[in-house]
Amino acid sequence: MPISAAPPVTGLLLAAGAGRRMGMPKALVVTDGVPWVRRAVDVLLAGGCAEVVVVLGAAEREAREALVGVGPAVDAVVCTTWAQGMGESLRTGLTALRERSARAALVHLVDLPDVGPAVVRRMLAVAGGPDALARAAYGGVPGHPVLLGGDHFAGVAELATGDAGAREYLRRHPPAVVECGDLAGGQDVDAPPRS
Repeated sequence: MPISAAPPVTGLLLAAGAGRRMGMPKALVVTDGVPWVRRAVDVLLAGGCAEVVVVLGAAEREAREALVGVGPAVDAVVCTTWAQGMGESLRTGLTALRERSARAALVHLVDLPDVGPAVVRRMLAVAGGPDALARAAYGGVPGHPVLLGGDHFAGVAELATGDAGAREYLRRHPPAVVECGDLAGGQDVDAPPRS
């Protein structure tokens, strides 16, 4: 009996915020000549996501320019209510994935520059079917990315509010924890480096 491959997982990159503490939208922060939005897309694809949907909001035009040439596996959607918090961006992204009949999503944040393809590969090694629910952890501290099977999209979207994102849903439905502290620090970057 042949072993069936896990269904493809869509990367869902949340990159809509204004980055007030950073002083600019984090999607546009550049490290080693590469905007973070482009780097995060490359990480998701290199780690094994079949496609990536990027949620944009603040500085949409500039962020789209940073994504020029990434290829047909990447699409962007706009969250018009991005200023109300990450929950709005998450809801917009999950709505787009439901419309595309995505089976599972790996939700990633644009402000995690030390999270690389190895973390994505480890997360995707968890079954990526419609009932998948797993969260990366770094030294036991929960973080991102978060693997959501399609069965969870509606419930997460319903509870996603403000900057809490999927926090309440994950509290009610504890995910499998995938330790990734040996691969990255997983800390979001909220302030520009000191000069």
